[in-house]
Amino acid sequence: MAKWTAKHEAPEPLEGPVVATVTGGTILWFALFLVQLPFYGWFADRGQLWWVWTCAAGGFLGLIGIWYVRGREAALKRHAAAAAVAAQAERDGQAGSADPGPRSAGSGPQA
Repeated sequence: MAKWTAKHEAPEPLEGPVVATVTGGTILWFALFLVQLPFYGWFADRGQLWWVWTCAAGGFLGLIGIWYVRGREAALKRHAAAAAVAAQAERDGQAGSADPGPRSAGSGPQA
């Protein structure tokens, strides 16, 4: 079997409100858990308790997801800030080497 190779580059990933999306999903899982909790006996009688515990697990895993995406968002912001500082320093360095400015009478080699 031949190895599959892509015919074109993959598109850039979509960036959106990731923290808000994960937080909203986590709230939804916990809300579903709380809505099903009064019907615990009904689910137990029919052998469908996994519905209740799936929602609880989704909520708790969502808390881990919130922690993860908040850290990712902070790391992306730190990286962008560091890149901006580096770009500014590079621009300042190029501007300084292109135009040395006026020289004072006492500086430089004397003839």
